[in-house]
Amino acid sequence: MKKFVIFIVMSMGFFSLQVISSEAAASKITMTLKQTPGGEEPIVTLYGAVNPAKSGVKVSVQIQLDGKWQDTRFSSKTARVGTWQVVAVATALNAKVNYRAKAKIGSKYIYSSSKSITVRSIPEISNASSLSMIDQLGPGGRIHGADISRWQHPNGALINFEKMYAAGVRFVIIKASDTRDDADALALKYVMMDRSAAQAAGIYTGFYHYAVLPDVKTNEQVIVDAQTQAQKALWRLGSLGGYNERDLPYALDLENNCVRLSGTTCARYLPKSQITLWAKTFLKIVKEKTDRTPIIYSYPNFLEGAMMRDEELRQYPLWLAQYAINPADPLAQPGIKDGGCYVHSWTTANCSSTWTIWQYSSCGIAPKYGVPGTRLDLNVFRGAPSTFLDLIKGRWVPEVADQMPKNEPTAITYKNVKFSTADKPLSVEVDVIRPDGRPVVTGTVRFYVNPLTPINPKPIQTVIRATSGSWKLSIKGIPEGAWTGDIGFVDATGTHAVSKTPIEFAIGQALPVSPTATPKPTPVPSKKPAFDGCKYQIKN
Repeated sequence: MKKFVIFIVMSMGFFSLQVISSEAAASKITMTLKQTPGGEEPIVTLYGAVNPAKSGVKVSVQIQLDGKWQDTRFSSKTARVGTWQVVAVATALNAKVNYRAKAKIGSKYIYSSSKSITVRSIPEISNASSLSMIDQLGPGGRIHGADISRWQHPNGALINFEKMYAAGVRFVIIKASDTRDDADALALKYVMMDRSAAQAAGIYTGFYHYAVLPDVKTNEQVIVDAQTQAQKALWRLGSLGGYNERDLPYALDLENNCVRLSGTTCARYLPKSQITLWAKTFLKIVKEKTDRTPIIYSYPNFLEGAMMRDEELRQYPLWLAQYAINPADPLAQPGIKDGGCYVHSWTTANCSSTWTIWQYSSCGIAPKYGVPGTRLDLNVFRGAPSTFLDLIKGRWVPEVADQMPKNEPTAITYKNVKFSTADKPLSVEVDVIRPDGRPVVTGTVRFYVNPLTPINPKPIQTVIRATSGSWKLSIKGIPEGAWTGDIGFVDATGTHAVSKTPIEFAIGQALPVSPTATPKPTPVPSKKPAFDGCKYQIKN
């Protein structure tokens, strides 16, 4: 018996070594090497990622001297999404050197391909102090910026941030999170690469969360949804390692008050008071957690027509979108309309708006800035370089509790089940909560047919998000009969665990369809001229 136990232990040890070895073999580490413009001394930025993503992996930078690779004193740990970054001041100048990254996965070391660099004694683009590194090269002598998302990566193409810097851009705001899980996954994919690449090129970076408001009734429900979406943004920031010294505060992108569609028409708008409450709740949580004041992005019509004037809301910097006004004109400013001004929380007594960032065009000439495609959002900052640097004061480094959980248990319940005959869909409202009773942050729901009684063809399922952790599930195509199955929750991000609960129902016979008259042929509409969304915009 003892020998048998020893054999099992040895077998398990051998299996563990095989797992570790195969894990190391499957892992890869990348490294990019750039001399960052600006500063009194040359700055070298090294960055990359460990794939598959692992958090907390130590990455060491090695240098090749006299034909041998040696560890330097520079190292970093990977963020939850696998990214790493090292920023160092260069002392040896005008000498070509080779670097590579090293990481230990299990008991094995993996290495990136080596990259060479010749550090210049005078930075290639700017050789001034940190303040003048934020050159005021935009229209009207303002600091020039851009904002980007997956749309600036057609077919996965990369952005040339060195070209963007050379074109005068000094900050770029990157979409980092989204209420919708599919769009959020794409945001995560590109913020990982764009943040490090932009900072290495000398560009300050910011982040924004695109918000979809909840279809709920009470203020309490509005607050819970805002809290949940703020958690999603904070988890994303935590997965990136928190703020660093080149990050602008997180921004809230709030521009749509429709919470329920009927076809292509909006069937319900959230009231102004509740939109204002939602925004204040989200912004307050982000501010208190990160010790940086977040920014709110919107456009004048929305601020005036969809939100209340509110003194608390006014304390947050405004990123205002208004086009067809040229910021190179000293007298031009956003916030004014024909016959008056837009009246909202940031409107002043003289009819102007106290904006901090102005998105003046969505029709920037993308290739000019190293961006694939044809269009790019362009912005200017209101204020001097010293005012700009005030935005980046404070550095939040997340703790373990600030990281997204893995496979966190969930509890699922359903209500308001409606079903009748085979020609009508079954509908059910589903709620999913976390162990502390708060709604789940990511994931979706679906109906699982009992495999012992399969349905062919498979029913068509439609899921509509009502608010965080609540969905309306519609199942079309269930034939007549008594059926059983499960209502289940699944989260593709792996944040929350799968959960299921059984359901049973009986579907009646479909009602006979009355004959209909032969429809008249639909006339072919005349071809409308193509709409030019850039017709009146500034094309810088």
